[in-house]
Amino acid sequence: MIQVKSLYKSFEGKDVLMDINATFDNGKTNLIIGQSGSGKTVLMKCIVGLLTPEKGEILYDGRNFLNMNKREKKTLRREMGMIFQSAALFDSLTVLENVMFPLDMFSNATYRDRVKRARFCLDRVNLIEAQNKYPGEISGGMQKRVAIARAIALNPQYLFCDEPNSGLDPKTSLVIDELIHDITTEYSMTTIINTHDMNSVMGIGDSILYIYQGHKEWEGTKNDVFTATNDRLNNFIFASDLLRKVKEVEEHGR
Repeated sequence: MIQVKSLYKSFEGKDVLMDINATFDNGKTNLIIGQSGSGKTVLMKCIVGLLTPEKGEILYDGRNFLNMNKREKKTLRREMGMIFQSAALFDSLTVLENVMFPLDMFSNATYRDRVKRARFCLDRVNLIEAQNKYPGEISGGMQKRVAIARAIALNPQYLFCDEPNSGLDPKTSLVIDELIHDITTEYSMTTIINTHDMNSVMGIGDSILYIYQGHKEWEGTKNDVFTATNDRLNNFIFASDLLRKVKEVEEHGR
């Protein structure tokens, strides 16, 4: 579980995050949504330590990240997995070598065991047959699955995903969503996802945090979205005619 308490962040005197309070539970896909410039990316960067807030607390299972020394933060980061907006794979390494990279960096296991773990992770994302290929030889969706395999190689407790469906077609996006959700549940990880994808919100939104101009505007689940009375949230979520019609059907059915 990750808790954010009374978090404030500003740049050059301009407030970007103001009094953010949120709890991200383990075993759930926790989504952060909001318009571009709302502060959601800044929030994630604060949580993982890429930015330092002016005020507040960030608790990893009760451990205050902001009070840790460099050594303690380095130890905690070994418990984190990251999936970037671009797959961020190394073009000169094979798929297997990409997944092995964090194991080579941080694991004390033997080479044989590191290979075994990497292959296990590739098998988990149904890509074992691509282990000897290079990133340029596989599709964008497959690259994202390799990124997921690499992110879980060290068996992290916390998984962070920055726009994991960016650049993918709807069908592939659904595969990635379901894979992240299944892995989160299977390993009881605390997963936080920044996304603009409303299909992700409706599909795997176990917990949703909506940020508007640096403030926490609304929180709930994908089911709560249909009964939400927050106008800003509704305008953001139901911007498309199709989603508005779905909401209307849900409301009439009650």
